[in-house]
Amino acid sequence: MASTISEKVIIGIDPGTNVMGYGVISVLGKTPKLVSMGVIDLSKFSDRYMRLHRIHERVLSLVEQFSPDEFAIEAPFFGKNVQSMLKLGRAQGVAIAAALYRNIPIAEYAPLKVKQSITGNGAASKEQVAEMLRRMFGIDRDEMPKYLDATDALAVAVCHFYESSKPLSTKSYSSWKDFIAKNPDKVK
Repeated sequence: MASTISEKVIIGIDPGTNVMGYGVISVLGKTPKLVSMGVIDLSKFSDRYMRLHRIHERVLSLVEQFSPDEFAIEAPFFGKNVQSMLKLGRAQGVAIAAALYRNIPIAEYAPLKVKQSITGNGAASKEQVAEMLRRMFGIDRDEMPKYLDATDALAVAVCHFYESSKPLSTKSYSSWKDFIAKNPDKVK
């Protein structure tokens, strides 16, 4: 009996209010392949509501262009500047709304989780993440994007691929006591 391996397309988004990154991968079996990456430049819009409108338009356009099966987005990190966090949260929300408009399942990942999944180090720099992705996908140095927001978004898509490929654990434990009770053969 022949098994059919279906292709899955994942879009990753690195939200931003000046520059928003996107990365698209296709997965056939267990192999991710780079489809596209780039940025949405929002700097020419001075009005914050026009920026949000443009984010919605462009993310919806990307969704229609690449027909992703899954949508992954980086969660805003908690910083000291509340106004920056609020702006970033709005940008993220508008991007999510564009995916929801097409009923695409959404996953959200913390920046630390994304960096850790790509480099093995949650404190890795954007440059280290970009270099790992360059090597992973065999991208020539001169073909790397100008803005690291694009590689950050690609990293979000790859992180989602890794996370969704993990086997589901059937056991969960609320404490060490619970673990010992459910696994008496592992305690001596």
